[in-house]
Amino acid sequence: QVQLVESGGGLVQAGGSLRLSCAASGTRFSIYTMGWYRQAPGKQRDSVAYITSVENTKYADSVKGRFTISRDNAKNTVYLEMNTLKPEDTAVYYCNMGGPTRYWGQGTQVTVSS
Repeated sequence: QVQLVESGGGLVQAGGSLRLSCAASGTRFSIYTMGWYRQAPGKQRDSVAYITSVENTKYADSVKGRFTISRDNAKNTVYLEMNTLKPEDTAVYYCNMGGPTRYWGQGTQVTVSS
């Protein structure tokens, strides 16, 4: 059974940084595209960034230049390094494996205070 467990969320002041981690188990991690999504209260869940099995990456325009996605296949883990955080980055961040119809983590709250 596939499990995705996120960690690293929290409360940070605007301009600060956080690093999210998502540890996967139960499947062959290295073959999957991994992504981070976020959902703010009252809004839809949107893609933030993804990284393919060959480490091609893509970012939402709103986070380009501030966020970096990476993966460590030896640790079955994907990361999201978030810098220069803004209050509008406040959301629950979800890890995804294989696209929106596949596997999801439980989410981790990121709150950026102004």
